[in-house]
Amino acid sequence: MSEALETFVFRLASEPAVLVSVGDTRGSVPREAGAWMAVFAGATGGAIGTIGGGHLEWDAMRQAREALAPASPSAASWTQSVTLGPSLGQCCGGALVLHYERVDASHIASLRERLREGHAPLALFGGGHVGHALVRALAPLPFDVTWIDSRDEVFPADVPAHVRTEHSNPVQAAVRDLPPGASVLIMSFSHAEDLDIVAACLQRVRDQHDLGFMGLIGSATKWATFRSRLRQRGYSDDELARITCPIGLPGISGKAPAVIAASVAAQLLQAIGA
Repeated sequence: MSEALETFVFRLASEPAVLVSVGDTRGSVPREAGAWMAVFAGATGGAIGTIGGGHLEWDAMRQAREALAPASPSAASWTQSVTLGPSLGQCCGGALVLHYERVDASHIASLRERLREGHAPLALFGGGHVGHALVRALAPLPFDVTWIDSRDEVFPADVPAHVRTEHSNPVQAAVRDLPPGASVLIMSFSHAEDLDIVAACLQRVRDQHDLGFMGLIGSATKWATFRSRLRQRGYSDDELARITCPIGLPGISGKAPAVIAASVAAQLLQAIGA
């Protein structure tokens, strides 16, 4: 469950809200169908999630709070068709339908199911500084992360939603149990471990053809050395071409863990088409 959804249902247990969600869309719009925002009117007020910001969101929040006012005559649910033109101060040019629903604690179970996001599986090998930064960067993004290391006590006590930690020794053994379609990021504390993980991924692709993006942290020099050693293990150039090394978007040269993490997270979003 995403952090936004966790926060929503936690608050909903004690106070009602209006759920605003994007329905049909046409043309250029700020958020896709299915995007949602939960509006509260209690002492803390505020909203969780977003339908795109601007006047569109401000007016939706106004309607939702009016519906939550004591003795409000508003219906339990209603829809609104919106054209994003100059009258809203938003010149996207598209149109969309907003759905409004008054919800309370009795709706929590159904909302958990309805609003659960489809997340792509990702295996992150390595609990070092970049691994920690990546877990933080990926927390709000649509990934289910399996975070793997051969060392004990490298993971923090608390990890974000959608992150599962796993100790594996030898570390490459974890490749066997990755879910089909998983993307893989390799950044262990040891080049020898990195090499074994890459080889295990290549073998799985050879046998099962079911891994997605596979990225290895390091320089072009590191990858040249790995390519030579992997060829000696019997992997072809076509197979080696499946590995991306260095990782991260071209043109971002910063070496700080947070910069690398932001660059790699964006690269992963491109890879899964998010």
